[in-house]
Amino acid sequence: EPDVVVRRQEALAAARLRMQEELNAQAERYKQKQRQLEEEKRRQKIAMWESMQEGKSYKGNLKLNQQEVESGASASSVVPKSKPTKKPLRGGGYNPLSGEGGGTCSWRPGRRGPSAGG
Repeated sequence: EPDVVVRRQEALAAARLRMQEELNAQAERYKQKQRQLEEEKRRQKIAMWESMQEGKSYKGNLKLNQQEVESGASASSVVPKSKPTKKPLRGGGYNPLSGEGGGTCSWRPGRRGPSAGG
């Protein structure tokens, strides 16, 4: 039946058109997101360059600027965390190069020359 075939082809074309429009919209959203990311990177590079010109440590300054932005939005009562004191893993007299203060095993190099198998 030709009219059924024509209607089916028209529906198929309409579905393809709809899917193509969806794909175009997704591509546009992706491009917009990429532009925003590139703009953010550009701003960070400019900030790094300016801090370098001022003679500051640009990497540390960049981190400080990000923390200032975050802490500016929240309260300024930020308490720095103190690191817990760590005890050493071995005693103070341990020196692997001297051979003293270690365990019971000691390493000595093997004898020189060809192996004595024969």
